[in-house]
Amino acid sequence: MTNLGDLEIFIKVAVTGNMSAAARSLGISPAVVSKHIKRLEEQLGTRLLQRTTRQIGLTDAGRGFYDRVANVLTGIEEAEQFVSGKSTEIVGTLRISAPTSFGRLHIAPHLTTFMRAHPLLSIELMLSDDFADIIAEGYDVAIRISELKDSSLVARKLVQVRRILCASPSYIDRFGIPEKIEDLANHHCLAPHNGEPWRLEGPRGPFVYRPAGRLKTNSSEVVREAVIAGLGIALRSTWDIGNELKEGRLVRVMPEYEGSRNVSVSAVYPSRQHLPPKIRVFIEYLAELYGSVPYWERHGQTSSEAWQDY
Repeated sequence: MTNLGDLEIFIKVAVTGNMSAAARSLGISPAVVSKHIKRLEEQLGTRLLQRTTRQIGLTDAGRGFYDRVANVLTGIEEAEQFVSGKSTEIVGTLRISAPTSFGRLHIAPHLTTFMRAHPLLSIELMLSDDFADIIAEGYDVAIRISELKDSSLVARKLVQVRRILCASPSYIDRFGIPEKIEDLANHHCLAPHNGEPWRLEGPRGPFVYRPAGRLKTNSSEVVREAVIAGLGIALRSTWDIGNELKEGRLVRVMPEYEGSRNVSVSAVYPSRQHLPPKIRVFIEYLAELYGSVPYWERHGQTSSEAWQDY
C-alpha cells in the first residue's frame, strides 16, 4: 500500500513546482523529498513529475494522480478533524508575502485578532516591495498592490486602491494651490520612488503625467515623509495617508484628478482547487476587515467630508 507520507510530499511538490520550496514548507531536506518521490514513482511504476532545471511539472499520469490524491488527503484531514472534535479549527503554518508599508500598516496590526481566533495556526509574515515567486519560495498567499495581469495564479480583489494628489498645508501656504494639471509645472512634485509617471484619471479621461522635482529616491517611505514635511505635491494611496488627511497634516489638491482606478489590493495564491482552509479564512478575514469602503477612508462620514480639499 502507498505510504501516506509519500502522498503528502508529492502533493506539496506538485503545488509548489519546486522540491526545495516543498522541503522548506514541510521542514525537511530536498534530499528527503527526492527520496520519497522516487519511492512513490517506483511503487506506481510510472513517472509522476517532469523535471527541468528551474521548475517541476506534472506528467499526464501525475496530473491525474494529483487530482485523485488531493481529494483523498482532504477527506482524511476532514475526518481526523471531525473525530478529534476540531472540525472548525485551523491548524498549521500560514506563510504570507506582503508589500512593506501596506503590511506594516494594514496587516500586522490585525494579526492579533486573527491569531486569537485561530490559536492552533502559526503565521510567517514576510514584507518586501519585490513580488515574491510564491510557488518557488513556498508562500501560501501573497498580498499585492497592482494592476493584475494574466497569470497561472489565482487572484481575489480585496479592495480598490485610491490614489490622490496631496500636499501639506505649509507647502500650500508657500507655493499656492494648483488649479489645473498645467499648473504642476510651476510646483515641486515628488516623483514615485520607482521613477514611473503618474497615471491619472480626470474630467477628460485617463492620461499620463511625468512629474518633475528636486527629490529623487528609491523609497516610497521617503516620498511619504517628504510630502508630509512640505517638500512638494505627491500622488499617494489613501491607505498610506488616511490618518494624515483626517488630522489635517495633508490636504487634497485638485480633487477632480485621481490615480488610475485599475489598481487594487489583491490576495494571490497558487490554485483555486483544494484551497486549504487556512488560506481561505485569512482571505475572508481581510476582505471583511477592509470592506467595500476601507476603514482608512471611513471616519464616521464620507471620504469627501472627512478630507479637506483645496
